[in-house]
Amino acid sequence: MFMVSIVLATVLRYDQWPEALAILSQNPWPVVVVVISQFAAFQICGVYRPILRYSSTTYLRSIGQALVLSSAVLLFCRFQIPSWGLGLSVIFISAILSLASTLGLRVTLLKLLRFYQRLKAAIEPQRLLIYGAGEAGSELLQMLRNNLNYRIIGFIDDNPDLHRHANINGFPVYSYSKIKALWANQAFDLVVLALPSLDPKVRRDIVSKLQQASIPVKTVPSLGDILAGQAKINQIRNIDIADLLGREQVAPDLALLRKQTYGRVVLVTGAGGSIGSELCRQIILQHPRSLLLYELNEFALYQIHQELSEAYPDIPCIPYLGNVADEAYLSSVLHQHQVEVFYHAAAYKHVPLLESNIVKGVENNVKSTLSAARSALAHGVEQFVLISTDKAVRPTNIMGTTKRVAELIIQALAARPDTQTCFTIVRFGNVLGSSGSVVPRFQDQIARGGPITLTHPEITRYFMSIPEAARLVIQAGALAQGGEVFLLDMGEPVKIYDLATQMIHLSGLVPEEDIAIKITGTRPGEKIYEELLISGDNIQPTCHRQIYASQEPFIPWSRLEPLLTELLQATSENNRAAVLSHLKGLVPEYTPPHSRGVEALQSGQSPVNPTALVLAYRSG
Repeated sequence: MFMVSIVLATVLRYDQWPEALAILSQNPWPVVVVVISQFAAFQICGVYRPILRYSSTTYLRSIGQALVLSSAVLLFCRFQIPSWGLGLSVIFISAILSLASTLGLRVTLLKLLRFYQRLKAAIEPQRLLIYGAGEAGSELLQMLRNNLNYRIIGFIDDNPDLHRHANINGFPVYSYSKIKALWANQAFDLVVLALPSLDPKVRRDIVSKLQQASIPVKTVPSLGDILAGQAKINQIRNIDIADLLGREQVAPDLALLRKQTYGRVVLVTGAGGSIGSELCRQIILQHPRSLLLYELNEFALYQIHQELSEAYPDIPCIPYLGNVADEAYLSSVLHQHQVEVFYHAAAYKHVPLLESNIVKGVENNVKSTLSAARSALAHGVEQFVLISTDKAVRPTNIMGTTKRVAELIIQALAARPDTQTCFTIVRFGNVLGSSGSVVPRFQDQIARGGPITLTHPEITRYFMSIPEAARLVIQAGALAQGGEVFLLDMGEPVKIYDLATQMIHLSGLVPEEDIAIKITGTRPGEKIYEELLISGDNIQPTCHRQIYASQEPFIPWSRLEPLLTELLQATSENNRAAVLSHLKGLVPEYTPPHSRGVEALQSGQSPVNPTALVLAYRSG
């Protein structure tokens, strides 16, 4: 290529083949110097080092540096050697031709190589439109150019300045107004959102617009996941429910996380469950002195113990298979390890199941909490955190009622003057991906062709991801002084019917045409709305913007203890009627199934939103 470039440069300079060839044949050694100097410069500047199939336009700089270096050598020869024979114009034209030929050769070979790879792989790549022509979009382009599964078509961006530039890295930039025409002409197969730092509500609006056009859409990980090293920008994934909720996940306060668990002996009950297992994952990240896993389900305990012990072999992670209601066994574990922090996440949480298993619900949710709290007091546990639920607020079901009784136990013990343990409660709503969550059920129903079954068109729920909930539980515990009920900011409530239609759209289908939505009627004990506060006028903000504290009414221990004794006596006798009677006595706000949700729906009453209350509080 270098030889051809110097010959063509001489021909172009003199505009005649015979004259140019005569000059080169009379004095050929400058041609040899040109070829050797350019080859040496390319070696020195590392042009030959990159593997061609993984190369990008970054080798332009190396080639440019090499040609500048070789041209400097040739200019030195031109002015220092009288018999040189090659003029300045020939040297410069030769450099330009060398640049064009070497670049052209690489680009041609690279395209041929990729074409051959696609033929050999025998796959039809997905044609992608990248939504977002910023840094994330450009980086995604560079990472996917060598991926045989994808072929980039161009960019979509709302910035009109980018439309005037026509293309980025050789790919066109379209406005959103053209996306429907491109989709109608089958110009692409998929839109990928490369907007990791975008405001969640704006992201939700973009997804919604694409859904309405029935355009398949995926996304790259969030900026937080990328910075935390949990994901890479080129890991294209499906839009998940967290993207649809429009929630802003606030970065955790690392000081609060470490304060609660660093260098301490921590025990988690229900360690194999959805919340319990994630609590364990988040706790072990803070390097406790040891972590005790207490779980009744053998296989669930095996799974979480294997996961943590393999990932963190230097931190003692000790499994205990047992029932929290077994106070003697639990006490022996606390005594043996001198537990300092106790998270009580073990509970039965499935509303319909507990409606038909009232006695077992009381046994697991009330008796176990009492056993855990008394054991913690007896063995000097410094901090005890009860994981509660929004269903404990004005409950309409046995699950919520038993969890409210569990809250009453913790509040009453915390208020006793001789209590040394710091008792606190963390209350929040639904978590995404937990056992029994509506999301995987909807996904399964869509995969089977429908219908999606929904109990009521107006049902709304608060949602939060499991990792976010677990981190906030730990941070709330670090803020505790004793007796508080901490509420987590769950964002705005989500109508489940809207959630179902969005999930159908994300699957590239049309609600009620491709997938039907069937209303089945509310289940026993199910609310239309969920609430987070029993009393709406005593909420206080904390130093964490997503955690609020509330001092709520409770029954003093002197009155509560005999009521609990009667309740547990009825439980031991399997007396369902007596159990129900005692529950109603302990939780007067408990109402029969359906009535509360229907009354709220008919009156237009909306659930108490702690975020709105705090904003009102701050504004006076």
